[in-house]
Amino acid sequence: MTAQPDTSGGTPRKAALAAWIGSALEYYDFFIYGTAAALVFGKVFFPASNPTAGTLLALSTFGVGYVTRPLGGILLGHLGDRFGRKRVLVLTLLLMGVSTVLVGCLPSYASAGLAAPVLLVVLRLLQGLSAGGEQASANSMSLEHAPDHRRAFFTSFTLSGTQAGQIVATAVFLPVAALPSPALLSWGWRVPFWLSAVMVLVGYLIRRRLQETPVFEQEVKGEAAKLPLVVLLRDHWADVLRVIVAALIASVSTIFTVYALSFAVNTVGLSRTPMLWVGVLANIAAVVSIPLWAKLSDRAGRKPVFVIGSLGCAVLIFPYLGSIAAGSWAWIFVLGIAMFGVVYTMTSAVWPSFYGEMFPARVRLSGMAIGTQIGFAISGFLPSIAAAVGGSGKGAWLGVSLFTAGLCLVNVIAVATGRETYRVPTDRLGLKDPAPLPVKTEVRG
Repeated sequence: MTAQPDTSGGTPRKAALAAWIGSALEYYDFFIYGTAAALVFGKVFFPASNPTAGTLLALSTFGVGYVTRPLGGILLGHLGDRFGRKRVLVLTLLLMGVSTVLVGCLPSYASAGLAAPVLLVVLRLLQGLSAGGEQASANSMSLEHAPDHRRAFFTSFTLSGTQAGQIVATAVFLPVAALPSPALLSWGWRVPFWLSAVMVLVGYLIRRRLQETPVFEQEVKGEAAKLPLVVLLRDHWADVLRVIVAALIASVSTIFTVYALSFAVNTVGLSRTPMLWVGVLANIAAVVSIPLWAKLSDRAGRKPVFVIGSLGCAVLIFPYLGSIAAGSWAWIFVLGIAMFGVVYTMTSAVWPSFYGEMFPARVRLSGMAIGTQIGFAISGFLPSIAAAVGGSGKGAWLGVSLFTAGLCLVNVIAVATGRETYRVPTDRLGLKDPAPLPVKTEVRG
């Protein structure tokens, strides 16, 4: 007998809320590292370098966290498809939390020498391992609990939680960034990392109470697919490849959150605090817009919403980075909020359901985790690649914009040529010729 999601509303809402809160806590940890890498790590861990080289090395340590994300996707995807989504959700939260707190305890280069940046890279690698299974686990949990006609809406809470985590991370850094440089570089930057201990405790108490999905309990657990990775690569390799390419849309996020901040502060000479506020306001807009775009994709389809959002990012990246180079605060705020808080969220709202819907339940977590994490791994190095491609000086924004827009166009092709999945029943997802759902004229939020 095929398992059906609970359509009464209780379980889907609990799963979505748990995914939202847990994802916010998990990605608070991940994002404070990016902010610290852009603002202070070049001076704390790489003082022997010249300022430009120090910034590039610090941004590279941010990208290093993406190296282990594919490995985390393989390992944690296998565990999630074999032993359950809930166990992976708890494991990723604890691994991320411990790694983050330890970053805040690291000695500086001045006191420990080469050991300091080496330990920093090791802990960043552990963060990446955790992140490799986080979103795919939360997305699978939400998708498999959701009613057929509302999968995008409920699954989108994972990504709005991610944006909320970035809001908290940036907000915590606002008073820290305002400290005098000696205080900021000695102890101030450590405080956001130490606060992670409290955040992880809250997340653990929430996630340990989650119920496993009916799909896993009744369909997956009893099957003989002991090696989900083998089944995935044998039967669904084309979908994995499509997800990898489509996931390059994350390049917009890394350029916005890391490169643009570093470019504004270290190259153009703009103040740290207003640039951090751009991120806060853009992410507040994202938290509001993501569920709205998700509801639209439940009615109109995944592909049109995603494609329009990606094309919009390809256009808006030019005036946004150009406004930073010109030092125009009004346009920086308007364009930053419009691009990242409204247009980019069209893709963020859709991909948690769209990618998961490409795979059957027995390999869903593995397929989504491996595909997204390889794509995200490429995107994670883009701040340092963009800095090298764009060159030095205020004119670097044009080369970085062209680079980012090209990646957007590549993922548009991947999405536009894929199957539409929004009307496929949950228990038929991943099949070659699934019967569509009957048309539903109204989808209530």
